[in-house]
Amino acid sequence: MKQFMNICLTLIAVTMAAVTPFAAYADTNQPASPANTPEHVAEAVAKETTPANPALAALEALPDWFPKLLGGQFNGVYQNVPPFHSPYVGPNSFTPTRGQDWRDSTQTYGVYLGSQITSTLQAYLDVELFRGNGVSDGVGLAGNVNGDVVRAGSSNLPKSPYVARMYLRYYIPLSSETEKVERAMDQLPGDQPVSRWEVKAGRLALTDDFDQNRYANNNRTQFLNYDFLFNTSWDYAADTRGYSYGITTALYQPRWRLALGVFMEPNTVNGAVYDWMNTQELGYNLELTLKPNNAGTVVRLLTYFNEARMGDYNAALALGQSTSSVPSLLNVEKQGGTKYGFAVNFEQPLADEGETGIFGRLGWNDGTHETWAYVESDRHASLGGQINGVHWGRKEDCIGLAYGISGLSTQHKDYLKAKGIGMLLGDDGLNYGLEQVFEAYYRVQLGPYVQITPDFQLIQNPGFNKDRGPAEVYGLRTHVSF
Repeated sequence: MKQFMNICLTLIAVTMAAVTPFAAYADTNQPASPANTPEHVAEAVAKETTPANPALAALEALPDWFPKLLGGQFNGVYQNVPPFHSPYVGPNSFTPTRGQDWRDSTQTYGVYLGSQITSTLQAYLDVELFRGNGVSDGVGLAGNVNGDVVRAGSSNLPKSPYVARMYLRYYIPLSSETEKVERAMDQLPGDQPVSRWEVKAGRLALTDDFDQNRYANNNRTQFLNYDFLFNTSWDYAADTRGYSYGITTALYQPRWRLALGVFMEPNTVNGAVYDWMNTQELGYNLELTLKPNNAGTVVRLLTYFNEARMGDYNAALALGQSTSSVPSLLNVEKQGGTKYGFAVNFEQPLADEGETGIFGRLGWNDGTHETWAYVESDRHASLGGQINGVHWGRKEDCIGLAYGISGLSTQHKDYLKAKGIGMLLGDDGLNYGLEQVFEAYYRVQLGPYVQITPDFQLIQNPGFNKDRGPAEVYGLRTHVSF
């Protein structure tokens, strides 16, 4: 792995030197200027045939498969949680420090590479670095307040560069009609068939291809709270950082898409280690995406089934009662634990070329076994929208507003009431109530590369506990990308 990382960093250094020519390529669609006149053509051709910079000439001579720098980004989030009502705290309570503000900042850095190996085969490599812990060290809520927070958990991951994604994308055209694909992170520029069969395989995230939503999907440019990134009742297969090894295959048609994904589950809750080739530790996902009209309506229907070494809530409670001890899922974890669920997701553009619109999600899982990889929530509902700044002369700005509700299964509630500790929750008791989150942000675009986003969140019944809260979270996000 160390040698591989050295190779990756070498490729990054080389391709970063190529930013200038790639940027020039991206600018070829700009309107013609007065200099683009016949009398200037010969001079321009002469300059192109005798490059002044030998390094640029060498880069231009590289084969098509040579890795291209698709983008880079920095995401910094500062958050402050003032004191709130908290008569007692447990090991996994939200903001366990009483009588003072909890302040924290996180930083995420990323470099994204792509290679066009053949006309229908691509390779991608993303390298990221995360710093910080997040308010309350990322525990105590179903809807965590910062989607960038990496929960180190039992794996105690170091704050050093890591490979986020490394995968192949292959497709077979099923039509002659094509659509334009712009250069972006994890997206090489060019044309692709509108109808196609596609396969992705390697290290990536299920969320790259499932439960997508135009208005609520990206914590680096949209909402920060987990409630509005993906369906919180969808315990998708992933390691601590949100990635896994697996395969996704999808059939694309103009009005619909059907996708199947199979990914490895970590061998411990919120872990970073996998038992390779273990067919009893996998997550299966099936999603149908429908585009029923020309108004931009999109509806996604998702179902999933997970199998891993999950502990059963009822088994933990029974063991705790028989031994007169606090129930612990760690004592009942064994091979064969399962979880299944369903989710629906919609987006509806309303105006401003789709930049103003609404979205919503509903989700449910059986809730008999412990949360394994995402967040501790068995029921989910959310509704929100985005308003484009064109109405006040700021076309690149936008406002986001959303409200989300999360709930627990009966078994899950009983376990926490008995002072059990989950992956992210554990108040040393529970007076159950639905966790409710309201979030509002205003994203300000400063030039082509920088965004500044003030953010506010109000959380009712943090950690599903009516004895605590409400909690207010004030945030400021800085996002730089190219």
